[in-house]
Amino acid sequence: MDVTLDKVKLLRDKTSAGIMDCKKALAESAGDIDDAVEYLRKKGVAKASKLTSRKAGEGVVHAYIHPGGRIGVLLEINCETDFVARTDEFKALVNDIGLQVAATSPLALTREDISADLVDKEKEIYKSQAKEEGKPEKVIDRIIEGKLEKFYEEACLLEQPYVKDPDTKVADLVKEMSGKVGENIIIRRFTRFQLGEMS
Repeated sequence: MDVTLDKVKLLRDKTSAGIMDCKKALAESAGDIDDAVEYLRKKGVAKASKLTSRKAGEGVVHAYIHPGGRIGVLLEINCETDFVARTDEFKALVNDIGLQVAATSPLALTREDISADLVDKEKEIYKSQAKEEGKPEKVIDRIIEGKLEKFYEEACLLEQPYVKDPDTKVADLVKEMSGKVGENIIIRRFTRFQLGEMS
């Protein structure tokens, strides 16, 4: 098993995890840094899911202005303590979420926040498209469900692939941070402004 001090330091630099966590991750991953990062990410997400029932009453309201000044985002992200809200890691997460909203223009935070009327309208469009393409009646419902999942992935902030790492969903990014700092973190709300557009 190849767990050297250099590897522990490298893993700490990459993940900000504790020394003992890094040693254990490297031991579990036979000294492979990439596998150790994956191990820590999974552990962080598992730890974070236990924190979701705790009250998150602190945090920040942040204004993100995209370079060029044509798009701005106002968002509220909560955590449990003012101490965590003031850390560089938390501030970086908040800024990254602002960038995500500016870049992808989500309609809502979760699928539950999207109006039933809009979902019904999307289903009608998908049904018409499937019929137009001559798809058999028995598969149309499955096609609609598949396209609806894709719609949610684009329209709901928490379900979107993270712009800086498309293999990670925004919800997983938040869970990872939550596991890392040991507090419940919640994206509460956001508003996106674009020059010349009326909301």
